[in-house]
Formats: sequence, C-alpha cells, structure tokens
Amino acid sequence: MTSLRWPATRAGVVVPVPIDATGLSGPTPGQARGPRWRTTSRGLYVPSAVTVSADQRIAEAAAVLHDDEAVTGWAALHWSRAAWFDGTVGGVGRRDVVLVARRHLVAQPGFSVSQEFLHPDEIEVVDGLPLTRAVRSVTFEMRYAADLGAAVEAIDMACYADLVSIAEVTAYVAQLGPVTGIQRARDALVEADENSWSPRETRMRGVWTRRAGLPRPRCNVPVFDLDGRHVGTPDMVDPVTGVVGLYHGDSHLTLVGASGDAVKEDAYRDLGLEPVAMLAPDWGDLDAFTARLHAAARRAARRGPRGWTLSPPEWWTTTDTVEKRRALTDRQRRKYLRYRRAA
Repeated sequence: MTSLRWPATRAGVVVPVPIDATGLSGPTPGQARGPRWRTTSRGLYVPSAVTVSADQRIAEAAAVLHDDEAVTGWAALHWSRAAWFDGTVGGVGRRDVVLVARRHLVAQPGFSVSQEFLHPDEIEVVDGLPLTRAVRSVTFEMRYAADLGAAVEAIDMACYADLVSIAEVTAYVAQLGPVTGIQRARDALVEADENSWSPRETRMRGVWTRRAGLPRPRCNVPVFDLDGRHVGTPDMVDPVTGVVGLYHGDSHLTLVGASGDAVKEDAYRDLGLEPVAMLAPDWGDLDAFTARLHAAARRAARRGPRGWTLSPPEWWTTTDTVEKRRALTDRQRRKYLRYRRAA
C-alpha cells in the first residue's frame, strides 16, 4: 500500500511509490537505481515500462501535493474528461502540469508550481486527485495563454466539455482582482462561443472575425431547407449573408473525404448559401484564406432568394449551449452529440 496523500484511482494509471526496503510496496534502494524503475519526482518511482500518458503525467505530478493544494489549468480539465486538453501545444511537445501549492514547492521536470492563493472551497477531488474547480482551471488557462487565440480556445473547449458556461466564467473573472493575465481572460470571454467543436474551428472563427473583419458567424448551427429538412450543420454560418465556413482537417484529405465535402458544399449552394472551406495547409498562408473569405462574402451578396433557414422545426432538439446540453439525459447525449467528437 502506498502512503501517498493523493493516490490516483483511475484505471490505467500507476501510482508512484516510495522506496521500500522490503520490496513489497515499492522498489528496494538497489532496484530504484536499476533500469526497471523510473523516478517521477523526488523520492517516488513507477516501473519504467509504464506508458507516460497525459493521465499518468498528471497523477505523477499530483503525488507531491499536500492538503489544500491542487492540480490546475489544462491538467485539471483533462483529468475532468475534457477532450481537447491533451497537455501539448498543437500535438507537439509536452506542457508542464501546473500545481497550486501553499508552501515552497520546487518545480521539477514535468510540473511547475503556482503559489497563487487557493481557497479550500475551490478544490474538488476527482478519481483520487485534488483539482481546482473547472471555472478556476479554465480561467488559469486563459490568463496564462500564449495569446488571445489560445485563451479563446481554452474557454471554448471547456464549454465544449460542458464543464463551464460562459456566464459561470464571466462571474468568476468579475470577482478577481488585478491578477496576472486578467485582461486576456476578459478579452477571451468576449470572443468565446459555447458551441465550437474543436480548437481549429475556434481559430478559424478568429481569422474570420479579426483578420478578415467579417461579422461574427454562428458555430455549428443546423441548416434546414424551407420544408424543415436538415441539410447539414456547418462549422460556421453568417445568419445574414449565408456565408458558410467549413474546416477540412487532415481527415478530409482522402478521396472519400473530399468527395463527401464536395457533395455537402453543393447541397449548401443549392439552398443559396455560399460555402468556403479552410484546409489544414491554409494555416501557412492565412492571407490566401482571408481572400477566399472576402470573395465568398461578395458572391453571397449577389445571391438570389434564400432557400434556407436556421430556425429549427418544432421536433428538433437544440444543443447549442452548455445549459441545454447539461439538461440532456445520458441517452440523449449519446444520440444528439454523437457527431461532435469527429469535428
């Protein structure tokens, strides 16, 4: 048995253990110096064969925490099952797990330390680990984000996971004083959307509004024909002009994916909408994509009568806000939200 104060209880996670002279609950001193054990933090070890997943990294960092201390930021959100917080920057490298500690705790490889004030009421224990509550965790991410786009991604994806709503984070940020990054958090809340389905969609929306200067689109709103038939749910749509934004990531770069995209774009055009696609390579030439957006807006202005609507029929269940999604039953979530993870 481990004597750790915070032993993780999640399947697939191996709890770090201290040296045990008997070799029963941990490595002996000799074993700890050998190749079969790996040091996770000062005085704690796991078998070297253990896969270093994001969950494992978080559990290893949290093992050094004392009472009234917690994991925060991306790591707390990931441990809370938020899909898009993987502890990397765009899938590359590893970000530190951030721990909030009251005492002087020296950062070690894999984790860094924040000594900002933490009230015990802001801590919750999930699967054995103490986390700052989601509203504080995402606010921390927003405040310390590398840029405004990353801050908006953080709030959007925390809303995607239904861990927070924009209103909840707004209320939390409003009661904070002049702390580091507070203006970035405030600016991000102005740009946030509760129905973005991926970080790339959020970034695309930023290009649409801030770089291209076009009116803010609605995210993942279902489009219907005038008979109430659901035609599709584009990543973005301007409800006034009918410009439709479609983000085609790497999964769309196959012949099958490209064919499906072409069929969908034709269906939108048939209704009088004007689709414009952003491809993964466009991140290397945003000026070219911005030009395509402006061209689509000009074409939309010349289009004839609209054969589409964003007003759903009475039988349709809308899921465009955190509040609406939280009200769904588990069965309804499986039915109505099944397409979101493929975004």
